[in-house]
Amino acid sequence: MGAKGSLARQLLGWLLAIVFLLLGCVVVVSVIQSNSTFADNEGRKLLAVAENVAATPGVRVSLADPVNRDPLPIFAESARSLSGADFVTIADPSGRVLAAQDPDQLRARLPLGESTVADGRAWVGEIGDSLVAHVPVIGDDGRMVGMVAAGTATPGFFEGIANRPSNALVLIGIATVLGVAGALLLAWRVKRQTLGLEPREITGLAEHREALLHGIKEGVVALDQQHRITLVNDQARELLALPRSCVGAKVDELDLGERLRDVLTGRASGTEAIVLRAGRVLVMNRLPIERDGRTLGAVATLRDRTELVTLREELAATSRTTDTLRAQAHEFTNRLHTIAGLIELGEYDEARNYVDLVSRAHDEWHEQVSARIADTAVAALLIAKSSLAAEQGAGMRLTDDSALAAVDEQLSADLVTVVGNLVDNALDALRGSGGDDWVEVAIRQDSHAVSVVVRDSGPGVAPEIATEVFTHGFTTKAAEHGGTRGLGLALTRQTCRRRGGSVTVHNAGGAVFTAVLPLTPAPVEAAR
Repeated sequence: MGAKGSLARQLLGWLLAIVFLLLGCVVVVSVIQSNSTFADNEGRKLLAVAENVAATPGVRVSLADPVNRDPLPIFAESARSLSGADFVTIADPSGRVLAAQDPDQLRARLPLGESTVADGRAWVGEIGDSLVAHVPVIGDDGRMVGMVAAGTATPGFFEGIANRPSNALVLIGIATVLGVAGALLLAWRVKRQTLGLEPREITGLAEHREALLHGIKEGVVALDQQHRITLVNDQARELLALPRSCVGAKVDELDLGERLRDVLTGRASGTEAIVLRAGRVLVMNRLPIERDGRTLGAVATLRDRTELVTLREELAATSRTTDTLRAQAHEFTNRLHTIAGLIELGEYDEARNYVDLVSRAHDEWHEQVSARIADTAVAALLIAKSSLAAEQGAGMRLTDDSALAAVDEQLSADLVTVVGNLVDNALDALRGSGGDDWVEVAIRQDSHAVSVVVRDSGPGVAPEIATEVFTHGFTTKAAEHGGTRGLGLALTRQTCRRRGGSVTVHNAGGAVFTAVLPLTPAPVEAAR
């Protein structure tokens, strides 16, 4: 417990202070209202007393007779005792006191203050600490022959409550009981909602959580029930390329891909979901947060697997090169065996014709590729892929209108990635199909971009898979069941989009993949 007491005690103290402050305000208002009521009621009573005295014939006669004024004190005291007023004073027209309960006031001037009695009009008001009513005394000739003052002391600030103790005590008692009960209930509820933690413990926990979340290498994104981002650490902000003002924004309002939004909002289920963002390959897991059967939100963790995927692709490229070399070695071995068999049989002319046929076919493909594809890396890839297709029993051809000049190193590497993945995808589609299988490649270049079209004679791409490939990246049926086509197509899409291009697929007697790669890469923001 802290030096200033627990959270519940602090809340109780503050609430009680507020309750008593409100009670004080209520008391002040009540006193003001009580004094106002007293002034109205007592003022009317005092005015009636003064008017009765002023209307008494004996008073008028005594005031009109400057010699015989002895009866005036009797009239004043009688009116005071009957009315309950504190004092009744009778004065002459000049204000000199002729009759009063206090002997010291005789022959003194009657305090008039703001009174209008000197003008012949009755007046009620406060003079000093007394409430006074002044009434002029009018003689038989219509002239003012004197004045009568009746008054009582005004109550002090708390005398109104003392005079009516029952109402005040009931009010204070009810307010105090309700205030204390409400304070205790609120303190208990706050204590329960904070899980018994004190303010310093809550602050320490929040600081520890912030340090922990910002210190780990994995990205962490927390969301509430409405899919608003409530927390994002530095690693997640960098991996997802989120703006600084993303906290508090809804996921659907941010400039994110559809696949990424589906994973963050939970529309896409499953663990280890792979998404593409800003040229990175990310692995994401989303975990709902529940308490007492209520869903409070979710937390998503993400890891950067770009380097791992790059190494995997390099390994896959090495594996494809090994497969190509193996296919070529297998092809050459079969041809050597054929030539050796013909020689052993003495069919020397057949052996010579076979060697010419093989050499001519090999040279024709080399010449065809070399004449149309000036980029060395892309040309070497096509020649190697033809051997791999031949081993699989499929033909590979290059369209007559294909033409590619030598391009810069980065575009050449991107073309190798795109052409290699699309051809491998086509060969995978033809694997085990049987029949007259073929793969056709068209590479065309204009002043702005290079387009790559790869067709195959396979069964084509199911519409739902095509949508998943180019809308959701990795989530294809092939990828979900352990296939590799989803990864290659997703990387092809990523390569095209990074340069500001595109890749699409449609069916025309088989699958037709069309990739467009601009000669000049697009800015980083446009490629996201």
